[in-house]
Amino acid sequence: MWRAASHAPRNLLSGLGHVLSCAFLPSCCSLCGCLLPRISQAPVCDACLSEFPAQRENCCARCGEDLFEPVASAMTTERSFCRACRMAPPAFVEAVSFGVYEGSMRSAIHALKYDRMAPIAGELGARLAQAIAQMGAEAPKAMLVVPVPLHRGRMAERGFNQARMLATEALKILRRSHPQWRLELSSASLTPRQRRLNLRGAFFVSDSESVRGRHVLLVDDIYTTGATARACSQTLIEAGAASVRVATLARAQRRVPLAIRDERSYVRLQNSSSTIQ
Repeated sequence: MWRAASHAPRNLLSGLGHVLSCAFLPSCCSLCGCLLPRISQAPVCDACLSEFPAQRENCCARCGEDLFEPVASAMTTERSFCRACRMAPPAFVEAVSFGVYEGSMRSAIHALKYDRMAPIAGELGARLAQAIAQMGAEAPKAMLVVPVPLHRGRMAERGFNQARMLATEALKILRRSHPQWRLELSSASLTPRQRRLNLRGAFFVSDSESVRGRHVLLVDDIYTTGATARACSQTLIEAGAASVRVATLARAQRRVPLAIRDERSYVRLQNSSSTIQ
């Protein structure tokens, strides 16, 4: 149990009361176990939040897959694409992520999804907002934000859709930091037909008029194999969306460095099954 600032008496939020609270009501970071130095909205320490693994600079300009080439070779005006996007371009224009799905990032997402640690959504949503901001001037000023839906079984079990929760938190920040953008959170657009390994045809748009002619920003917590993003984007385009862009909190790279000091050594990770997250 952590000390949530929103539930603490005002006199405990400053001065001596705060010190006594930390001393006599200690709380630990849910990720690393270290004592939290102050009352916190989310039970995660600053060190863990600062250690989210970042994306490398040289990634596919379409899907964000790490190209695993020296960064020096990436310092060019020419946009680079991975083999998958060259061979079968996805329906979305681009996919951006804040960081890599490993380490403290993976633990934080699991804490939200499986431990129902809702207070951490604010911190994670702030990182998602940074990912969306990467789109910069190239992104349309007005976009309909569509969270990737959960299958009804997952929704009933979990009680919330983490993609919608993260999108809500991210939009709070972006409306202040990017007032020139008009980002509208969709009430309902995509609906999963059923859980299946092959996601082709797994989604449909219940109200095509809500997306027709609109630029759509598809939001999810994790970009894994890309099957979900591709399937949702294709469905939105077929429903009449003008364009689709994808933003996720984290991206599961298929290969990661074995050692930070030797960027030439990599290990291939097994692809997870293409299921709705």
